[in-house]
Amino acid sequence: MEVHNDLDIPRLLRTASWMWLGYLAALLFIDWQMYPRLGLMLIYYLVNGCAALVFMVLAYWNGLRLWLGRIYLPMMLLIITILPLMLNHLLMPRLPQGPMSNAEGMALRQLPVLFIALVLTAWQYRLAGVILFAGITAMVELLTVILLTPLAIFLTNPRPLPLQPFIPVQLHVINIFLILALVRTISFVAVGAFVSQLMNRLQAQQRSLQEANARLTHYASTLESLTASRERNRLAHELHDTLAHSLTGISVQLETTRAYWDVDRDKARELLNQSLAATRHGIDETRRALKSLRASPLEELGLLLALRELAETTTQRGGLDLNLALPETLPSLSPDVEQCIYRVTQEILENAVAHAGAKGICLHLAESGGSLRLVARDDGSGFDIEAADKTGHFGLLGMRERARLVGGTLEVTSQPGKGTTITLTIGAAL
Repeated sequence: MEVHNDLDIPRLLRTASWMWLGYLAALLFIDWQMYPRLGLMLIYYLVNGCAALVFMVLAYWNGLRLWLGRIYLPMMLLIITILPLMLNHLLMPRLPQGPMSNAEGMALRQLPVLFIALVLTAWQYRLAGVILFAGITAMVELLTVILLTPLAIFLTNPRPLPLQPFIPVQLHVINIFLILALVRTISFVAVGAFVSQLMNRLQAQQRSLQEANARLTHYASTLESLTASRERNRLAHELHDTLAHSLTGISVQLETTRAYWDVDRDKARELLNQSLAATRHGIDETRRALKSLRASPLEELGLLLALRELAETTTQRGGLDLNLALPETLPSLSPDVEQCIYRVTQEILENAVAHAGAKGICLHLAESGGSLRLVARDDGSGFDIEAADKTGHFGLLGMRERARLVGGTLEVTSQPGKGTTITLTIGAAL
């Protein structure tokens, strides 16, 4: 049998425990209306309520789940299946006579709880698991009727009973439960097959969505690469039209100046002045082209103020609580390092707002021993890092590439439902 590991098993088991307790509460209300005096019926609810509470404690016990591993889920399914069957047969002779305390009524009482176990089995395993569950339930039912019913009758009435009248009664009870078990087994297989088929379709749709998302991510990465390539080509043309032309003109003018230097000093000086003017113009054009590569807030505000404005603006737009800690001053940093820190912070904040579903984010920047350390931690939904690496998540690849280009490292720690922590460390950045 194959387990669907992508589902939240503890959450499903906890929901099942609350459903079990809720069903017992509803059944108690029905019995209170049917039986004028509950009396011994309270024993039924006390025992079954304790069983449901035990199941709930085990469902909320994370340490036990981690210790048992793959055995945990089958154990819980056996508990929610076998306990109601055994308890009902032990308690049936003690209950007062009524429509809900005979063999048919007791089978009806335990049916909703068994359906909860059936849905859990069909939800987590394939059809083979459903068939195995139905078979185990029928076998446990039969063994319980044969072994526990006489014991329960003896405990209820310890006086010796005549053997001849007892055997037909026992065979009658067995026949009733065999018929009920057969009907229930067929029903379990039919319902379980439907739920299993539904789950398989949901899984197929989920895989299709994951593949489509991977293709979309790859497309976005390709589009970003093409955009960067176009921008590099544009800048190459611009530098060619400005810097290259300027240097070519300066070179020609300097060659001419050298030729005139010993012949006509005045003409040589004029050409030299023209070369100096062309040099200044080329420098201005080069600075303008390089300036377009950098983030304008860094030019206008500096790194610290630009980070503060970026963090406050982005979190206000996304409705996030911001815990921001920046040093009062920073030593002089190279433009590449400032650009890396700013762009990585921008990517982190945008991911927290757009994808993580976070309520708050902590952003801390510190300098120590010639190294810069940026730590960003959100309380969002988190993600599977291995799956993101396999699909080539462009945001992570881009941040890691930026860190690598300035001699830094980027560490990402995340788990589904436990938020994300990203640490950017740039050594010897000063």
